[in-house]
Amino acid sequence: MPVARRLHDFRWYLWGPVAFVALGVLLPLGYLVLRAFQGNASELAELVFRIRNLKLLGNTLGLAAGVLLLTSVIAFPLAWLATRTNIKGRPLVTLVGVLPLAVPGYVMAYALMASTGPSGLLSGLHLPRSSGFTGAWLALGLYTFPYLFLNLRAALLGLDPSLEDAARSLGYSNREVARRVVLPQLRPAFFAGALLIVLHVLGDFGVVSLMRFETFSYAIYLQYAAAFDRVYAAWLALMLLSMTVMILLLEMRLLRGRHFERAGTGANRHAPISTLGRYALPAYGFVGLVGMAGIVLPLSTVIYWLGRGGGQGRWGNLVNALLDSCSAALPAAFLATALALPVAYLSVRKPTRPSRVAERIAYLGYATPPLAFALALIFFTLRSAPFLYQTLGLLIVAYALHFLAEAIGPIRSALYQAPARIQEAARNLGRSPVRAFFEGTFPLLRGGIGASMTLVFLSVLKELPITFLLSPLGFRTLAMGVWSAAGESLFSIAAPYALVLILTSSAIVWLLLRDPRASRIR
Repeated sequence: MPVARRLHDFRWYLWGPVAFVALGVLLPLGYLVLRAFQGNASELAELVFRIRNLKLLGNTLGLAAGVLLLTSVIAFPLAWLATRTNIKGRPLVTLVGVLPLAVPGYVMAYALMASTGPSGLLSGLHLPRSSGFTGAWLALGLYTFPYLFLNLRAALLGLDPSLEDAARSLGYSNREVARRVVLPQLRPAFFAGALLIVLHVLGDFGVVSLMRFETFSYAIYLQYAAAFDRVYAAWLALMLLSMTVMILLLEMRLLRGRHFERAGTGANRHAPISTLGRYALPAYGFVGLVGMAGIVLPLSTVIYWLGRGGGQGRWGNLVNALLDSCSAALPAAFLATALALPVAYLSVRKPTRPSRVAERIAYLGYATPPLAFALALIFFTLRSAPFLYQTLGLLIVAYALHFLAEAIGPIRSALYQAPARIQEAARNLGRSPVRAFFEGTFPLLRGGIGASMTLVFLSVLKELPITFLLSPLGFRTLAMGVWSAAGESLFSIAAPYALVLILTSSAIVWLLLRDPRASRIR
């Protein structure tokens, strides 16, 4: 029997957390289905086939397609410039492609709203205030393009240059090599980044609510807040969840049967660097435009509104919001990492069907749109455990279950690099399974565990819809501070919250960039 398969049997301290994850994700979603089917057949038919649902479907899919197109237009050239050209300051180009991750989508929406209009930072340009589809499209595109950029950049750096050399030896021009050899090899990276972007758009609530553009997520919130037809809110959540499942199945279908691996180790050298020549000036202009829109504009807008009195008398509220944010983010990061450890361990060291199913369920919690996930938890707790409703404990559990997939990735990567024989040797010396793990394997996982906790902490810090629906009374995070003030066009009040979010997120993104394992969330 292989060493990795002799390491453990079915033990409660491994499968207990896995069972908790499965129940925590599946039970609320199951109850959401039951809640949706309450009512007679005629009422349910009227809810499902409303004309409004078609409008929501068109708005949601149209926004997702538009954002994907915008991010592709930004990320492809930026990744190429950062990896395949002689542009000066290539690390700076990479930074321009990554730093917008530190600006949450609703902060980007706030920046667009607060910089346009008659009193905005760009009032001299006489730009109308950003709103509707265009505002949501720009905000989500500028926030999410780094997901695609990071995937494409990593793929370009990992391509085997000998394939391009072989194509050139057959008489292909550089343009034909790019079209016939390079671009097909980037397909998995593009699908991976595109999937993350589309999932973010489908689940987004902060941007579309600030821009007053009605998608499924915004409609769920309006229907739930109205409190007169929770069955319709459940149906909207199920429709949104169904769209997410179809997107996941589509990505699997597009990649099925395709092979992109090398037959050997590949060439041990870098791909040739293209000289920009006459395209140098447009390239610098493009990088500068992306940096201005994705980094400089949000930061400048925040500073502009701070100068107009954003912090007067409100620094105490800001400190309380920061403390509230950390009081949920820190325990959620600990809990998510603690739950991810046995899930990742079983998937790597005991890759059986139950362990693979458990890992897929964990990813289901991440793929479920946050507003639908929060609504499912509300329905479930009100019926099964009403004492948990609007408690900090429920909020922390919701965070941990939703962002569990982000914690699994770095730990799983570290486990693949940790030799199983070290733990087996400890068992042969008489150590118990738990002691053998903590003495032999755990020290090798510290980097991955740290990356997991950092990823989850950052995600929780920026999370809005789950916080908004599940937070206790009087609980106010930085994200809620930005959203509530910006929604009332109180831009000076929102500025301090946005600034702290940007600075904190920037510091965490910088830490993540130093550890490549942190980006492996799939």
